Amino acid sequence: MASTYTPLGVELQATGENAGTWGTKTNTNLQLIEQITGGYIQKSIAGGAQTTALSVSDGSLNAELAHRMIEFTGTITGNQIVTIPLDVQTFYILKNSTSGAYTVQFKYASGSGDSFTFAATNKKTAIVQAAADDGTNPNLIEIQTGGDVVDDTSPQLGGDLDVNGNDIVSTSNGNIDLLPNGSGKVIMDGNGTSGGVSVSDGLIDIRTGTGVVSKVKFYCESSNAHAQTLQAQPHSAGSSSVSTLPIQTGTLIGTGDTGTLPLVAIDIDGGTDIGEDLVDADLFIVDNGAGGTNRKVAASRIKTYVGGGTQWQAVKTSTFTAVAGEGYFINTTGGAFEMDLPAGNIGDEVSFIDYAGTFDTNSLTIDQNGSEKIHGSTDPLVVSTERAANTLVYVDSTQGWLLKNN
Repeated sequence: MASTYTPLGVELQATGENAGTWGTKTNTNLQLIEQITGGYIQKSIAGGAQTTALSVSDGSLNAELAHRMIEFTGTITGNQIVTIPLDVQTFYILKNSTSGAYTVQFKYASGSGDSFTFAATNKKTAIVQAAADDGTNPNLIEIQTGGDVVDDTSPQLGGDLDVNGNDIVSTSNGNIDLLPNGSGKVIMDGNGTSGGVSVSDGLIDIRTGTGVVSKVKFYCESSNAHAQTLQAQPHSAGSSSVSTLPIQTGTLIGTGDTGTLPLVAIDIDGGTDIGEDLVDADLFIVDNGAGGTNRKVAASRIKTYVGGGTQWQAVKTSTFTAVAGEGYFINTTGGAFEMDLPAGNIGDEVSFIDYAGTFDTNSLTIDQNGSEKIHGSTDPLVVSTERAANTLVYVDSTQGWLLKNN
């Protein structure tokens, strides 16, 4: 009776066979078993899309599939398939060392059983069990070596966590808690040491790179179609300040609603004389800073009515665009130029002063925005009076900007 062979090439000698060579064949078998147990081979699969069958060599150490670890090498220019015979049952350590962004699939030679595939960018190592669990459609099973994180009560990362385009998602409506130890902070880095967002101890710290100003946007409740933005001053302003929310009592109710309205006020001098409630939703109480009786001001004017609130700017010597709420020292010594008004909203104010007393020689031309008007006219206003000083206030689309001080 002749010898037979296992799927991995080990020779099964029949009784009475191989007289005089039995020892040699036994030694080969033992070496082959060692190779199957811990052997390593590099297998080039270079080339375009193709199927490569790992070779079988009965009774020989040359069988490619009879190695524990197989490293795939070579430059591939198409998706690769590597196969083993249907009856092979063992586990492999597979390493994808190919060059080229194409998949490498490891599977049985035929059938519809499960296979294992290295993704196009996966140049890593996997442990795969060849199950030989069906004569026609056997399965290849990837052996998970890391286990579930839930099994590790103190998991640690050995490097940066790459979410690979996926999200970190909780289940059962659970929260996602980020809790640094001790004085540590939760830092959302903007991919740079000068940029990013950090959240710690009730403080949200937004830092940006050169030329970018920090902003926070608050969107509306429907489709994010509108937003209000809080924006920092640019570096050139040299400004550092704290804005504190006002004290509120009751429930805020918009215009047209009924009920008790909260106190909405601006206190300039830090006094304690603001203490009355609003009569209706269109009125606000404003302290003008003069220590006198508080005034009720229409809601549409609250942003501009603050006593002493004009923000005076550095001297202007050439054409510029004004900003509502600002005042300008105009120096026309070097020649006449324009002050372009911004788009007007009711109550907006812009102030100007003849800095050097030269308006009579080199006039200031005040040009309105688009089709807006000045004193009911679409013509620009030319100021040629020496030492002129005035404030323009926007009224409506009919009159436009009017001079408040004559």
